[in-house]
Amino acid sequence: MNRAGYLCEKDIDRRHFIKEAIMASLMVSMTGCAGAVRARREIPPAGRFMMIDIPGPELDTETAAFIREYGIRAILLFQRNIVDSEQVRRLTAQLRGVIGPGALIAVDQEGGAVVRTSDLPYPPSAMSLGASGDTELAYQVGNAVGRSLNSLGINWNFAPSLDVNNNPLNPVIGDRSFGSDPKEVARLGLAWAEGCQAGGVATCVKHFPGHGDTVVDSHLGLPVVNKSRAELQALELYPFEQAVRAGIPAIMTSHIVYPALDPEYPATLSPAILTGLLRETWGYDGVVITDAMNMQAITERYGRGEGALRALHAGADMVLAQGSRADQRETAQAIDQAIREGAFSEDRLDASLQRLIRLASQFPSEPEPYTREQRQEDERLMRHAWEAGLTAYLDPRPPAPGTKVLLLMAASAAGGGASDRGLSSRELIDELRGLYDLEVVTYAPQRPLDALDELVARRKPESTVLFVSTSRLRADQGLRTLIGAANPDLHIALWNPYLVLDVPAPALITYGFRPEALQAVLAWLRGEIDARGRIPIELA
Repeated sequence: MNRAGYLCEKDIDRRHFIKEAIMASLMVSMTGCAGAVRARREIPPAGRFMMIDIPGPELDTETAAFIREYGIRAILLFQRNIVDSEQVRRLTAQLRGVIGPGALIAVDQEGGAVVRTSDLPYPPSAMSLGASGDTELAYQVGNAVGRSLNSLGINWNFAPSLDVNNNPLNPVIGDRSFGSDPKEVARLGLAWAEGCQAGGVATCVKHFPGHGDTVVDSHLGLPVVNKSRAELQALELYPFEQAVRAGIPAIMTSHIVYPALDPEYPATLSPAILTGLLRETWGYDGVVITDAMNMQAITERYGRGEGALRALHAGADMVLAQGSRADQRETAQAIDQAIREGAFSEDRLDASLQRLIRLASQFPSEPEPYTREQRQEDERLMRHAWEAGLTAYLDPRPPAPGTKVLLLMAASAAGGGASDRGLSSRELIDELRGLYDLEVVTYAPQRPLDALDELVARRKPESTVLFVSTSRLRADQGLRTLIGAANPDLHIALWNPYLVLDVPAPALITYGFRPEALQAVLAWLRGEIDARGRIPIELA
């Protein structure tokens, strides 16, 4: 059934949207000697302009009371909220019961290392799709992501990333970007977004005006991008301007200072960027939501209450108020007081309300079925998509089956920022034992040189040395020393593709570590498939 037909069957829910829209924009005129007089409107609750996170996989009484108290309309789910699909459907139903059918229930489901659900098909990372260069494949992957989330009652996906990752030292974007070419990022990213929306879930491109050329993670500090306006327009801004032209329904801001656009404030708090550039110059009328306001780029300089007010004054429609209940209450109280004191004009508040109402109306959170047959089809699609991104670097050759192989890899891989925890060595070791005469040396990511003596003792002239990288960050000096001692014959890069610059060996690049990526690696090692992808970034 198409989306229009689905909406027609939701007349009861639509009455709620219509009522809220009327209340948000109602203007009562009275005729008299002074002409038309505008009546005072109902003060909207602070929570209409907030999104929060919640503690666990069920809606607890305290959280439900807080949502009701401040009229909060939007919730962001994380892995701690997700056990399996049936549990998520119960949770989203609980949230709709408290918020109403206008609920906005969001998740970060980008693909690759940023996937919050545990039992849906794993989509490839954006950079894997960038390596395939296939617009139709990007659309189909986005479509599968949309319909699977839609089946859970999730109606807003904070994806895709339209950041142009052209900095090899970027600590937070990397494989979350489609590549280093802004036109390719726009082409593939907007195809992905179109597919996700056709699957029934709103997208939210991020991190405007662009997080791809930074060496600081805004979760931990305040990045600055010192480029001219012309340079920004040619690279960072290009995909976002194309997204505006394509009618993208939502944009997430970044906590980054761009002196050429605003020398004082990060984009999230900048009227010059959010209102001047985005709204007035580009004419954007979709929803603008901030990145998490508990990130140190904001909290260390402005605090939660002041930061939220500055973001709304700058032009954001909604602030992402992650954090403790006390932090969320501080934000809600600051917004509530500002509204009551008239710090925002009625027209300004109405404009944001209308955008948020429109988003929830176009993408209802009521789940649709996800059949077993459709799921199986989507699983096949994801396996094909991961395979399509496999990339050869410097002509790698798989060891012959039964070969003596010394495997060197980290015992585990940490996540960080928005990324999930990475691969455990056990997951790959078990697979490789059936293929090779395997010896294994693992190292602790924080202390790689502790494994140096074991590596030297186990390294035999007749063994093929296989190094598998599973980090989202570049190699530090200790790891480079360990790699040098190993002198690998083959490198399999299971996360950060820029690590091929730190390993003097031919490489197979997957742009991700999910089970489908591992199966693609094994198929390549067995000689069943070729690596057909192209590197979508500049390696320098």
